[in-house]
Amino acid sequence: MSERMKRELEEKRARVAELRRAREERKAQLAQASSPGTVEPLTTSRKDVNDLVDSLLARPSTPIAVPRQSSYVSASSQATPSRRATRATPEESLPGTPGGRASRLSNEGSIGRASVTGAITPSQGVVDRDMMGSPFPAVAVDMVDMQQELYELPSKVVKPVTYSKAIQTSVTISTSTSDLESEDESGDESGTTRRRRRRADGESGRETEEEMRKRILQELEEERKALERELKELKEKGDEMKLNALSDEQRQAIFAAPDFSAFIEESTKIVQRALSDGYDYIRDYTIGIDGAFDESEGKKVELFCAFSDDRWTKGRSVTDLDWSPKFPELVAASYNKNPTAVNDPDGIVAVWNLHLLERPEFVFHSPSDVLSVTFSPYHPTLIFGGSYSGQVLLWDTRAKHLPVLKTPLSSNGHTYPIYGMKMVGTQNANNLISTSTDGLVCSWLTDMLAQPQETLPLTVPSHNKTDEVSITCLDFPDNETSTFWIGTEEGSIYQANRYDRASSKAGLNTDDVYRGHAAPITGIDFHPSSGSIDFSDLFLSSSVDWTVKLWRTKGSSTTSSTSNTTTSKNTKGDTSLGLGIGSLHSFEEADDYVFDVKWHPNHPAMFGVVDGNGKFDLWNLNQDVEVPMVSTKVSNEAINKLSFDKSPLLSKKVGLGSSNGKLYVYDMSEKLVQPRDNEWVELQKTIQRLVASRESRDSNSTLNNNHFDLTDATRRYR
Repeated sequence: MSERMKRELEEKRARVAELRRAREERKAQLAQASSPGTVEPLTTSRKDVNDLVDSLLARPSTPIAVPRQSSYVSASSQATPSRRATRATPEESLPGTPGGRASRLSNEGSIGRASVTGAITPSQGVVDRDMMGSPFPAVAVDMVDMQQELYELPSKVVKPVTYSKAIQTSVTISTSTSDLESEDESGDESGTTRRRRRRADGESGRETEEEMRKRILQELEEERKALERELKELKEKGDEMKLNALSDEQRQAIFAAPDFSAFIEESTKIVQRALSDGYDYIRDYTIGIDGAFDESEGKKVELFCAFSDDRWTKGRSVTDLDWSPKFPELVAASYNKNPTAVNDPDGIVAVWNLHLLERPEFVFHSPSDVLSVTFSPYHPTLIFGGSYSGQVLLWDTRAKHLPVLKTPLSSNGHTYPIYGMKMVGTQNANNLISTSTDGLVCSWLTDMLAQPQETLPLTVPSHNKTDEVSITCLDFPDNETSTFWIGTEEGSIYQANRYDRASSKAGLNTDDVYRGHAAPITGIDFHPSSGSIDFSDLFLSSSVDWTVKLWRTKGSSTTSSTSNTTTSKNTKGDTSLGLGIGSLHSFEEADDYVFDVKWHPNHPAMFGVVDGNGKFDLWNLNQDVEVPMVSTKVSNEAINKLSFDKSPLLSKKVGLGSSNGKLYVYDMSEKLVQPRDNEWVELQKTIQRLVASRESRDSNSTLNNNHFDLTDATRRYR
């Protein structure tokens, strides 16, 4: 390595010596060229000089200049009409110059221009270009012989620039300042010398490590001093501005301000949502990849959360549930009166959020117990409620706690408790249908609750004491807005029409009564019409008689159940004696009152049941029609209502409303509720088997009844 560096240094020293030698030679040449010479005095007049210039520029009014040896112009030169202008060239160069050239007064392409040198021989002549047809005679001009020294820079020696490792090395050569200055004067210094000169002058160059360290330390020191100055200024300002403590009256005024209260309410909701999020942000995904057993995998139904609030729900019971169709995480629950809270509103509707577990998202007030509640499927911010006093209330999540609209307490609307309501129609044309226990069905426009758009009283003339029908629940089949079914306190289910039709009139269809329950009906729900096969003619009903029954509407029934009933001679056609349509199957697994039943929105053969024993059962008709698939003990108190969430993909959560005011949300496993492709075909086969079984039971019942009638007639004859 040292030998190579020495060799590179020797090469650079040789280049420097060569540059010095070239500089000495140029100085000698310049000294020789500047030595004094013999210059003849100018003896010509100014007129001769002007004539010479005119002749050289070939002006039209100037005579043609012809050089001559002695002071005459040869006749042969004047007689020639067209002559070629020749230019005299010097026989020898100027003394003392390395490349002595004759100076030219003009370019080579100019017309009639001649070169004048320091020494002109008599044999040389200069003739201007011929002037064809010129009217001016040729005039002889006396030429003056003169000598003049011309200075010309020496030719620059251009050396090819080569890049080698010796040139690109960063090793510096210790040279004197005089050498660098002399190299700056020369025009052909090498790239390495120019780079060293720029580095010496401070123009550019690579910064050394020590210089970089000093610069960084200096910058840090300047920043530290600037921060200290800013802190000092802030401290001085803080000393000048002293905070004054607020008095109790001022604090109370701030806390009571509506804007401050609204800000605290909204901001705390956001914080509590974030705190209630159960996601494990520090989860290590590299742990447990060996397929360890997860205890939660075997659980088909698991508690997700339980909503309750000591301020609003304590001492109340959940009377109805409904999930938001727009926001799957919101569920509305209606509550009755709290006897111990005299100053609180009689009824409330609490909207709970699955991401806010500590308190409800919204709380709406009602002057009476709220018995039914439903979200508007066409306006996600609107919530309707039916009260015990017979009022229909409308709340808006964008408004305050009180209802924005409500129906008047008059004979135009309901005056009895409203246990059933449902929204029907489309986005542009929809109505709210409500029913009360006095048998009145009203149709309302969502933006006008002053009076109902339609009223339909439902009556049964064959009743002994009153012809009114006490309605406890109602439901519409999917894509149906005119025909609906109602459950009554007497245990019967009726079909009703809102409008007159060709085959039936508006009101109850007393000819087709669905009989089978022996106690009031608590819930009725039609099958959702989603899937490859339409089962919208099937519906379920629950009752206080501890049973759940599966029905098929008469239009789809293949047989009538009138064969399993008896007819009296004196009361033919009296529906009060048992004439009607029977159920396809009765589920009698419950140990207490059955308060509600609902089909699953996605699985065709699955439905849920809740009872007064605090139990939640999931049935799957394709697996078993005698025993529920999953049975879960939710609470020691009765479960009044259930509702599956309305998630657009798959409903995996169910809300259960308890009589102690708690709202339980259970999470169902995806494997449990995800339907297979053949579920609809399997359900169709199951329904066919149930229909065949019912027909077999009806035929056996008919034979037994006929045998009993024959025996009774024989006994009477004897």
